[in-house]
Amino acid sequence: MKRYIVGAAALLILFSCQPAEKQQQKVSKPKLVVGIVIDQLRHDYFERYADNFGEDGFKRLVSQGFYNHNTHYNYIPTFTGPGHASVYTGTTPATHGIIANNWYDKNIRTSVYCAEDTSVYTIGSTSDAGLMSPHRMLSTTITDELGLATNFKSKVVGISIKDRGSILPAGHNPTGSFWYDKSNGHFVSSSYYEQEELPSWLKTFNNRNLADEYLNQTWSLSMPLEQYTQSTSDDMPYEMTVRGKDKPVFPYNLKKLRAENGNFALLPNTAFGNTILADLAIATMEGEEMGKDEVTDFLALSFSSTDYIGHGFGPRSVEVQDTYIKLDQEITRLFEHLDQEVGKGNYLIFVTSDHGCAEVPEYLQANKIPADHYDGKAYVKNIENALNEKFGAVEWIEDFSNEQFFLNHDLIKEKKVDLDAIRKFIVKESLKLEGVAEAYSASDMQSTEFTEHKASALQMGYNFKRSGDVLLILEPGWFYQTRSATTHGTGYAYDTHVPLIWYGSGIQRGKSYKRQNIDDIAVTLAHILGTSLPSGATGDPILDVLK
Repeated sequence: MKRYIVGAAALLILFSCQPAEKQQQKVSKPKLVVGIVIDQLRHDYFERYADNFGEDGFKRLVSQGFYNHNTHYNYIPTFTGPGHASVYTGTTPATHGIIANNWYDKNIRTSVYCAEDTSVYTIGSTSDAGLMSPHRMLSTTITDELGLATNFKSKVVGISIKDRGSILPAGHNPTGSFWYDKSNGHFVSSSYYEQEELPSWLKTFNNRNLADEYLNQTWSLSMPLEQYTQSTSDDMPYEMTVRGKDKPVFPYNLKKLRAENGNFALLPNTAFGNTILADLAIATMEGEEMGKDEVTDFLALSFSSTDYIGHGFGPRSVEVQDTYIKLDQEITRLFEHLDQEVGKGNYLIFVTSDHGCAEVPEYLQANKIPADHYDGKAYVKNIENALNEKFGAVEWIEDFSNEQFFLNHDLIKEKKVDLDAIRKFIVKESLKLEGVAEAYSASDMQSTEFTEHKASALQMGYNFKRSGDVLLILEPGWFYQTRSATTHGTGYAYDTHVPLIWYGSGIQRGKSYKRQNIDDIAVTLAHILGTSLPSGATGDPILDVLK
């Protein structure tokens, strides 16, 4: 008996000598995760505008968080819908199926929108803004997995100006998903979420009519114009001119401009679009009592106005610089709320973007740097002419979108033309088009595993059932002719390279320049939260963040 007593005592001493973290059987999890996606946030903006930021917004994230400096989208095309889906599913369009914002559906032979759902109806408005759902997203999200892991005790809410910026991150079965209705300035939802009316706290928020209040104000500069040294002139020829103004210059008297610019539809195109979303974020956390118990909640927050403004004015505009100065103040406001209501150390934030954007071609050309636009209609005409000459004059091409050709398979079968032969012919002819760098057929995507460079990224964005027959890769600096100053969508660094910062509960401050892919985010969150990986996950956990 004495031997057993001595043995037990020895074991007691052994366990008592173990480090505290070894003794802890239950890993502490954050009470609240706030995922922040800033639409069209380029990696260089944090450094470029750093001198304009306060100490408790973006600078707090950078100085006290963990910064993955070399984070990239590992697929083509880099658009908003695929970006949000990839951040939250931990995989790429090849798996989650959101191959673009809009794409040609080969089955019904028409273009479809990534979040469109005509089987549902709007909650909170008489408009069609709520005819939306995540039904086209094929894999689960980290927010889905959090719900499953807690028997749906976790509160999961997605909010954004854009419907897709709220719906895709919130997942398939959230507590709620809400987005901006441009017809009335309120936030709405969809009957997909099995609700007959908006929650009472959102009704109260909408009744504040904040959109109307902001649209009766003036968007003015945050500091004297001469201090915007990181921007070009306030009046550049390629910038969007708002209806009702002669030039694209500050100030923007919204009260005078709103009637000519769709009234409430104007708000997302101003810095106040970010302000109202920050207002909604605070109201959501308060209304849903997020972060108030030991079950982890998740707020998926996507700022959209940065994208609207970036498209309209370009990445070196005064408008974009001022937007980020003001957004920094909104981030500060969110920090203040989280610190006070959830408590420092009790919440986890990650900040990233759904894509970057290209420099304005005219700006690059003026500085002797290669860039240009292509004409999609001219591309189609040239390929059609070549096809007609080679195979006969019929309508071989059903659609051209997202730099992809979709062929008429029924006609090809009827004419007894080999599908692979016609695809290869288009590839060869496409390489003759000005601005096209590479071209691949669906046969290439399906039969060859590409492991590097742009072909690999194209393959990661290729979905067997949804993507086209021939896929093009443009030269650097090229994009389609558009009325906007700039856009995005390529696999080049200006579109793929985005910030990724982690802050808060369990995160050690630091930085890394190791390459991370965007599908690593959801996988890392799964390990932090102790959930299963999203069903289609292809990413790897970021070990530096998990230390």
